[in-house]
Amino acid sequence: MPQALFIGLMSGTSTDGVDAVLADFSHPDKPTVLASTSLPMPTALRQEFLALNIAGANELARAALAGNALAELYASATHDLLAQTGLTADQIRAIGAHGQTVRHDPAAGYTIQINAPALLAERTAIDVIADFRSRDVAAGGQGAPLVPAFHHALFANQQARAILNLGGIANVTLLSPDGGIRGFDTGPANVLLDLWVQAKTGSAYDAAGSWASTGQANMALLEFLIRSEPWFDQAPPKSTGRDQFNWEWLEQRLSAFDGPPLADNDVQATLQRLTAETVSQAIARHAPDTKDMLVCGGGALNDGLMQDLQNTMPCPVYPTSAVNMPVQLVEALAFAWLAWAHVSGYRAGLPDVTGARRASLLGCKYPA
Repeated sequence: MPQALFIGLMSGTSTDGVDAVLADFSHPDKPTVLASTSLPMPTALRQEFLALNIAGANELARAALAGNALAELYASATHDLLAQTGLTADQIRAIGAHGQTVRHDPAAGYTIQINAPALLAERTAIDVIADFRSRDVAAGGQGAPLVPAFHHALFANQQARAILNLGGIANVTLLSPDGGIRGFDTGPANVLLDLWVQAKTGSAYDAAGSWASTGQANMALLEFLIRSEPWFDQAPPKSTGRDQFNWEWLEQRLSAFDGPPLADNDVQATLQRLTAETVSQAIARHAPDTKDMLVCGGGALNDGLMQDLQNTMPCPVYPTSAVNMPVQLVEALAFAWLAWAHVSGYRAGLPDVTGARRASLLGCKYPA
């Protein structure tokens, strides 16, 4: 039994915190979550990660120190999980720790996740599996999305299904009844919404889409945002991040928009609709036979965004909680599963998803 226990740690593009789960993978397609926790990202560390998305002074030393701070936060989350369950470090087979993505340019041959897995192994006395993306990039792939193989294991059924993760960036997994697995990023999810609400109201995010609900989506601006960005028309495999969708991207397009000035809440409503429309268009192009969509990630808690998705999608849209998987645990559980895949020798890097030349064993092991 101890060899089946894994921990997954995830801090996503939104940089708002760390989600962690401890799960039993005795049955890898039906893992049992034994404990979970979420820790907020300290403000100074979040600001440093955001600053490291662009070139700056002394960035190598700053990145190393930020990695150490993240490892300490990861260790705190791990100790919380152990305390909840009464388990000890020697009963956990491995930790899957994603790290914090600050640069992602697979076309140039690299992706950077700040992390300090050796320090995490030292602090927890548990083997750590990290650096999940670089092997796929080395094989010519996007290194993203990483989770479609996990989504297949957890959510596949007898019909065409889409799994949508709404973090900072939206990514979709397309599951076919014949066992086929595809996946790619569709564009911004929360990243632009968070940037705009922070700039205009000071709130960290638009809770439940309440501010957007006071505005009205502007269809002319929506069409312009989609038409002005060639990335949306690129065929998969493809991935993106803050390198592409950031404050400068938004500011440039709002300045270039040839239309009447909009109220700030109307812009928010339009950005919310942008996420839904780009997801819907991607599904229509690449998986028109989709019968239902399951949604996870922080964006699944945004009632307005979920309603926009249902309004634009031709099939039912449900949170993963409808199939007994809490929306905020899915990504952390995915990295526990990826740690299981690594130690089991299962090649979870899928060429049909990332465009790599071959399936890859993802991650590197840092022994306790």
